[in-house]
Amino acid sequence: MDKPLKTPPPYPIASVDHALRAATILQLEGSASVSQIAERLGVARSTAHRILAMLVYRDFAVQGEDRDYRAGPVLELASYSQSEVSRLRAVALPHLHRVVDLLDETANLTVRTGDTVRFIASVECGQALRVGSREGMVFPAHRTTAGLLLLAELSDTELEEVYAAERYGDRRADRPDLDRLRAELERLRRSGFAVNRGRSERGLAAVGVPVRDRDGAALAGLSVSLPSVRYDPHRLRSLVSTLEAAARALEKDLAGEGS
Repeated sequence: MDKPLKTPPPYPIASVDHALRAATILQLEGSASVSQIAERLGVARSTAHRILAMLVYRDFAVQGEDRDYRAGPVLELASYSQSEVSRLRAVALPHLHRVVDLLDETANLTVRTGDTVRFIASVECGQALRVGSREGMVFPAHRTTAGLLLLAELSDTELEEVYAAERYGDRRADRPDLDRLRAELERLRRSGFAVNRGRSERGLAAVGVPVRDRDGAALAGLSVSLPSVRYDPHRLRSLVSTLEAAARALEKDLAGEGS
């Protein structure tokens, strides 16, 4: 089994985490006010204002005439399909909240770009022991639940293009074994869902299903993340059923918005 990719730092710095999360919100959603940032981070308006002021100073944010803050030059260099991501996230959030209400575990929405995935929305559950928000975080696609589901949509030729050896250069250790990956993706195609136990982060389990557009193509992964100690294989079918119902409802809302 692969070693977990990310482990939370033993001494997290809250102020740094708040600044990074605020920058992520601006990059993914386009704009936000001081009050909105304060509410999302769970901090006072004065604290949110200081965070945003520092982001502006370092060109991670800019403030418009309407006083709202937007992604600055540094983040714009890395942004992609911002309007589509923002729309997908906005439509998905009510469904993520519904999943959290039903399962009392953290829910996520993830998209793929090349050989990586990015969490574009995350809603934490209320349990004391829980998986925290992954919003804005980037992982190798083959190490995550949603990433595997989205890779399973690719043909053999497309998969080889994504993981072409020349793309990795001196990062050859990061390239997955394609024969093993193909076998795993074939199993996922048959089951329609994915399970990840400690593959991306130590002590974490996740279950996910794809979210499809009106043509049937997978455009995102919907998943729940929970501490491994709380994962029960006997509960898997219930988790998958809840996620599939939420994915179908989300797909219906996306189709209605686009019509």
